[in-house]
Amino acid sequence: MLELAILGFLHDAPLHGYELRHRITALTGHVKPVAESTLYPAIKRLENAGLLARETRPGTGAAPRHVLSLTAEGRAELRHRLADPAEGDITDENRWFTLLSFLRHLDDPARQSAVLERRLAHLRRPSRLFYEGDRPLRAEEVEDPFRRGVLTIARAAGQAELSWLRRTLDALRAGDGS
Repeated sequence: MLELAILGFLHDAPLHGYELRHRITALTGHVKPVAESTLYPAIKRLENAGLLARETRPGTGAAPRHVLSLTAEGRAELRHRLADPAEGDITDENRWFTLLSFLRHLDDPARQSAVLERRLAHLRRPSRLFYEGDRPLRAEEVEDPFRRGVLTIARAAGQAELSWLRRTLDALRAGDGS
């Protein structure tokens, strides 16, 4: 997902490494902070693959700044990754949010809808967090207030996402995309 975030943010605007790291960290937050030792090798891989270009510009101080931007190949790669995400990108909530953050760059409503349909199908599959023996427990059946909280929050978030997905899919099918 790091590479997707790099491609997505650079699609928005050319950035230097520090700005890019700051934006990725803001997106992934506490879940997966981005270390320089992870970010810069990923940038180098994308640059070596011809997906990024680097331009040296004068810095505000004495040191020059290396500004990164997407190449045409980088834009095509971003669209490919958005149109055909891995199953984990659909099912893992944190990876899903990264994918969703840049789905607008996939400018075909039918392809956007196909990605959203995959998430909708995932959310429709029953998932349970806590069990009594082999029987999954509902929030109302859990005495532990903290586990009940987990189940209550998960249910509310799931219902909110399902509602948003349905509205967005309806809008995409209607052609207004809002």
